[in-house]
Amino acid sequence: MKLLRRTLLPMLLSAALIMAALTAKAAKPDFAPLDRVMRQAIADSVFPGASLAVIWRGKTVWHKGYGRVTYDPEIAPADTTTIYDAASLTKAVVTTSIVMQLVERDSLDLKAPVSHYRPAFDPNGNERITIEQLLRHTSGLQAHVYFAETCSTPSEVLQAIDQESLISTPGTRTEYSDLNFILLGHIVERITGRSLAANFRARFAGPLGMTSTIFTPPDSLLPHIAPTGEDGVWMLPRPRPLVNDQNAALLGGVAGHAGLFTTTGDLQKMVRMLMNGGELDGRRYLKASTVRRFLKRDDTPRARGWDLVTPGGTSSAGHYFSASSWGHLGFTGTSIWVDPEKDLAVILLSNRVWPTPKNIRIRKFRPLLHDTVVECVNEL
Repeated sequence: MKLLRRTLLPMLLSAALIMAALTAKAAKPDFAPLDRVMRQAIADSVFPGASLAVIWRGKTVWHKGYGRVTYDPEIAPADTTTIYDAASLTKAVVTTSIVMQLVERDSLDLKAPVSHYRPAFDPNGNERITIEQLLRHTSGLQAHVYFAETCSTPSEVLQAIDQESLISTPGTRTEYSDLNFILLGHIVERITGRSLAANFRARFAGPLGMTSTIFTPPDSLLPHIAPTGEDGVWMLPRPRPLVNDQNAALLGGVAGHAGLFTTTGDLQKMVRMLMNGGELDGRRYLKASTVRRFLKRDDTPRARGWDLVTPGGTSSAGHYFSASSWGHLGFTGTSIWVDPEKDLAVILLSNRVWPTPKNIRIRKFRPLLHDTVVECVNEL
């Protein structure tokens, strides 16, 4: 009997381990419904092409390109290496991440007035606006100004923002504003003495291996970049930077609110680092306490630099992402949404603005996309 136990026990344990491994392998979500939704989006002209990544339980479980970079059937297909204009994802991925490092290293004080870092920014009641309010979009500055009508240089843009009148008392109302992050980008450069692009490359993109992430991409990369349409009102004598956002172009293509070009493969690394409390592959980029601090809802609709799920099921994240979810959208058709409770992230890059930004079908598509992803992983 003892001999039998000694013989059978290792065999049973080995069989159990094999079964567990097979079960774990079989537990991968079935993303066929997600594939159908993405293909239908192409057929419905939500966008000409897109790249989609799904991170679940610490691993990328879906990563695929769809459609083409334009609606021309003869042009090359889009894939996971296609580079997209990230638009306002720049605010969260670049500017906010650098601010996080500066705050935890005591180079930047969230409670300090903006005028402490930019003394010219103090007329019209603006002296009351804090760095925190810029991050949360509660500064009282208006949402957007078409600076090309009155400005021709970066310094003129900043001077114009200095003179902006407030539309609400700072800290009393949330109004998503590009002006907030144009200021933040400038403050980062002023504190560090380096451009926003150089800061991001040294602090995050380089160490994370985000090799296809760049500001002001050179002409040599154009075959790999999804186009966003032509700017028919560029009046300046100098060449226009590629970025879709004209204010970012006016600022030289590198700005706190827009300008980043990237891929889903690269963004996965950044998102996984944040999901993992500021650490990835044994290297720490941010303190876990800093990540928690910036992604906390508190008593405002937005976190610091990131958006939060809107209560009542009206969010672009759909109906199933938890109340603790955070993310951001980009005008060109880009988005990141992360649900820490589900250990789930969805990264979408597209050029829905080709050939015209009047195409707003993505507004209905985004909730459907995120609902479908959650339904796929919930099948297990």
